Amino acid sequence: MTNSLQCGEDEMINSLQCREGEMINSLQCGEGEMNKKKIKGSVVLMKKNVLDFNDSQASVLDWVYEFLGRRVSLQLISAVNGDPENEMQGKVGEPAFLEKWLTKITPLIDGTSTYTVTFNWHEAMGIPGAFIIKNMHHDQFYLQTVTLEDVPGKGRIHFVCNSWVYPSHRYNYNRVFFANQTYLPSDTPEPLRKYREEELVNLRGDGKGELKEWDRVYDYALYNDLGDPILGTEFERPVLGGSAEYPYPRRGRTGRKPSKIDPKTESRIPLVMSLNIYVPRDERFDHIKMSDFLAYALKAVAQFLLPQLEAFCDLSPNEFTSFQDVLELYEGGIQLPNVPAFDKVIDGIPLELLKELFYSDGEGLLKFPMPEVIKENKFAWRTDEEFAREMLAGVNPVCISCLEEFPPTSNLDPNVYGNQNSSITKDHIKGELNGLTVDKALTNNKLFILDHHDTVMPYLRRINTTSTKTYATRTLLFLKDDGTLKPLAIELSLPHPDGDQYGAISKVFTPAEQGVVEASVWQLAKAYAAVNDSGVHQLISHWLHTHAVIEPFVIAMNRQLSVLHPIHKLLQPHFRDTMNINALARQILINAGGIVEITVFPAKFAMQMSAVIYKSWVFPEQALPADLIKRGMAVPDSNNPHGLRLLIEDYPYAVDGLEIWSAIEAWVQEYCSFYYPEDEMIQSDSELQSWWAELRDEGHGDKKDEPWWPKMQTVADLTQTCTIIIWIASALHAAVNFGMYLNAGFHPNRPTTSRRFMPEPGSPEYAELELNPEIAFLKTITSQFQTLLGISLIEILSRHSSDEVYLGQRDTPEWTSDAAALKAFERFGKKLVKIEDRIIKMNNDKRWKNREGPVKVPYTLLYPDTSNYTNVGGLTGRGIPNSVSI
Repeated sequence: MTNSLQCGEDEMINSLQCREGEMINSLQCGEGEMNKKKIKGSVVLMKKNVLDFNDSQASVLDWVYEFLGRRVSLQLISAVNGDPENEMQGKVGEPAFLEKWLTKITPLIDGTSTYTVTFNWHEAMGIPGAFIIKNMHHDQFYLQTVTLEDVPGKGRIHFVCNSWVYPSHRYNYNRVFFANQTYLPSDTPEPLRKYREEELVNLRGDGKGELKEWDRVYDYALYNDLGDPILGTEFERPVLGGSAEYPYPRRGRTGRKPSKIDPKTESRIPLVMSLNIYVPRDERFDHIKMSDFLAYALKAVAQFLLPQLEAFCDLSPNEFTSFQDVLELYEGGIQLPNVPAFDKVIDGIPLELLKELFYSDGEGLLKFPMPEVIKENKFAWRTDEEFAREMLAGVNPVCISCLEEFPPTSNLDPNVYGNQNSSITKDHIKGELNGLTVDKALTNNKLFILDHHDTVMPYLRRINTTSTKTYATRTLLFLKDDGTLKPLAIELSLPHPDGDQYGAISKVFTPAEQGVVEASVWQLAKAYAAVNDSGVHQLISHWLHTHAVIEPFVIAMNRQLSVLHPIHKLLQPHFRDTMNINALARQILINAGGIVEITVFPAKFAMQMSAVIYKSWVFPEQALPADLIKRGMAVPDSNNPHGLRLLIEDYPYAVDGLEIWSAIEAWVQEYCSFYYPEDEMIQSDSELQSWWAELRDEGHGDKKDEPWWPKMQTVADLTQTCTIIIWIASALHAAVNFGMYLNAGFHPNRPTTSRRFMPEPGSPEYAELELNPEIAFLKTITSQFQTLLGISLIEILSRHSSDEVYLGQRDTPEWTSDAAALKAFERFGKKLVKIEDRIIKMNNDKRWKNREGPVKVPYTLLYPDTSNYTNVGGLTGRGIPNSVSI
């Protein structure tokens, strides 16, 4: 009651102050009354209750507030004339109010409404460059744009806002929005300079207290919110970041209190509230209805579907008994027990979503879409050619490398891990090299390797104490004359039973030319290799190398680069929704006992393992050309269009990726050069230098002393940096995310864990393998429960939002007022269209066997899909979103 009265008193004071300001402005402008004119404006916004259909109270209260005169006001700020009584900040005009709030009908199509506003303008005001908005209503609204027409001396002025505006009593400062003009800090009109600086101060916050939904604070924290010690020691997890043992990128600070059990661990919020994790309000999904739907879907899987799947598996044999059993998930569905009637919202999960999770007409019948990998041919995934092809054009095409020495060696410390070098010998492979010797094949760059040995081995002893029973793997391959890869050998290694210092115990398996049992053993060897690759994909290629490493860039940009800054305008679209999906991941997916720990083989050690791998992360090596050269998949060659030559000409990820990379690089170089014609301008840009210093020293603080960071002294430094950021956030993430369901939606093709070791001759498991290879295979890989849960997750994560914004697009055509930048962006879009045409032609050219393979699935993960302006969304398997948004 006290808070309510205080809130009302604050609003009354604000209202009186606003009216007092009107009177003062009216008196001050009296002498200029003869020069006063009217400026018409339009304001596009979305009311909160449009997105929250249960919040009818907000609509009624806003109606009451409007009726009582507590309205939405805007005051223009001069960009040319300073106020001597206000430290020469831009003169502030009279308040103008949104018109017809009570009578405006909200359209059903996109939920936005357009309101008119009329400003009094006089000569002392000059040309406006910003405005103050005050929301005296009860609830927040999403302010999209403001446009002024026929401004004397200027004409049309457009403001891109895209921000939630809360009631004024929630802020201890004015909400200020700037016109759609770009300024370097030194070029900022003097009347706007302090407004620019103060806005950045507000966004940084003071580093104190728990942050609330209306706070607009971007700040850093360690990953100390994954464990939940209140639930017991099994749910304790180490802090990631801030230590040599577990370095990590920083995540957004929430300011929640420490756990009562462990002060180093941040307290967690209940799952029922899982969509309410703090991120700055403008980073939240729920200004976009389809993305909000995806967020609810993650919650529904964790909170509702997970226990249903557990109940089903408890009642069933908990095993698939044949591949046809697995196919029934897509062709017939499975009946889940205890499904509630769909007549209510369950724990905040929308009714429509619960129905969406059950695809057929039979109530409680769970049925998944048919994955592309088995759509044309149900068993082509089992071929050696497809197994190898997916290393070049599958969901994780970023790990294969050219073999540089034989036998393969390990980089693990021999003083700790003993001899970890490969036990693959020339005798294992010498008859499979098309007449070449091993040395000649090595010299001719014909040998390639998928090597996860060093990544997995340090944790393998601990991983195998869980329900997981698996190996550290190396897969050796040969490049045939037709451009396809042939698997030569798979090495499965375990830690020595007497201790790590004694090295690895390894077995080598080779393709079987005859014998049912031998062929079945080879299929199991490929499955163990796929398990390693699936875990590395999810934890490293996907989570760490896109989601986690990008978040500090999002935070640093908002803290140090004004919305007026050209680099803010360049990068902002590539950070859309990233903080929100990462916050949801920490709450539902990568947390202790979360879905990733349940479904991916490192289990409780998953995030620790990713932290150890972060030690070797090098920012400049995230550039695609540098990555390809580092992995030996390409060599520098100035005679080639991209300055390098691929050693596997038919490497779809690299071929398409280099086209996209070059287009991004050309666009960024042209954009940056427009604003920075001289290197000295880079060096003297205070905001740019603060951004880059903070990114290194705080955002990636565990890497701050590395010598490889770009120095940010030249246009080339800036171009390289921004190109890498955009590449990671857009194309790299698209390549490792949106093919998940396409390739791994059928789990036997991409199992995520294994539950028993390779059967030994004479054992009951070996006898079972001889009798029924399918059952033996399915008992070895991901369990039924893990499969159902994993498929449910990757189906959500592989979907494009229906309102996604793709590479080459912006959410508004007026994202900048600089014609040169708009023209350059238009040229970028046209390049992407040409790349699309090239990809289509290559996919239709039968010479390129790796582009669709035995499964007949064309490689489209790096197809820009610029024609997708209708935004159909779904499991399209193509299109490059601007940002890590899911």
